[in-house]
Amino acid sequence: MKTVAHIFHDDEASLTIGSRLPARVGETAATNGISVEVFVFGPAQQHLSEARSEVDRLFNSQIDALIASGVRVGACINAAREAGVESALVQRGVKLSVARDEFIRFTLENATVISF
Repeated sequence: MKTVAHIFHDDEASLTIGSRLPARVGETAATNGISVEVFVFGPAQQHLSEARSEVDRLFNSQIDALIASGVRVGACINAAREAGVESALVQRGVKLSVARDEFIRFTLENATVISF
């Protein structure tokens, strides 16, 4: 079983809670046979490459902590290429793929997707 945090919106609450909740879920997920994953897409994805505000810094800090703890964090490769940040995100550990394919994968895996 899997829980996916889909971070789409770029308001403060979506960015901060959406990037914090997966760590909280991960605290007990493994003991319940659940894996945790994050997918950043849409307006929120631009914040993976920004540090203009305290919210951006907190969001990125939490994303980096998730990656460091082994949580798969993904984002849309097409949006990354368009923004010119593909290699920077890959070096950071973000898994880039076509968003459409990820949503199909989540469905095929019967994942619970929580959107922010």
